Amino acid sequence: MTSQEADERTRQFIDSHRVARLATVDASGRPMVVPICYVFDGGRFYSAIDEKPKTVSEDRLKRLTNLAVNPRVSLLIDDYSEDWTQLAYVLIQGLAEAIEPDGVDAGEHVKAVDLLRDKYPQYRGMAIDSRPIIRIEVTRVKHWSSMGD
Repeated sequence: MTSQEADERTRQFIDSHRVARLATVDASGRPMVVPICYVFDGGRFYSAIDEKPKTVSEDRLKRLTNLAVNPRVSLLIDDYSEDWTQLAYVLIQGLAEAIEPDGVDAGEHVKAVDLLRDKYPQYRGMAIDSRPIIRIEVTRVKHWSSMGD
């Protein structure tokens, strides 16, 4: 994961969650945050551009157009509770790009699709194997909890 590799507890937190928030920034500096499904292979995060309804075509999807001009992203995985002694989050900063099913990243794309389908049964019926996958190279990890760890 880099020199700031996640400890086992942080890894369990990441692996046990189903949704994260991905923050990207466009060429004008405007931020955008969207919820995503993700997998973590121990070194990289992956998120599919799936078949859920979108308001624009895939080539105009804001998270992808943002990554094309600015690959710096943040990924937030968190727990909220009305009992604030239970609050916790992992904040990942990284560099992201879309990898395609063909070309130099084809093998990695296949691996990411398999991991995503293992975690999310809904993806087994979607053609995510023919669509871009967002790959996030981790540059920094911060874990916080109200328990002080």
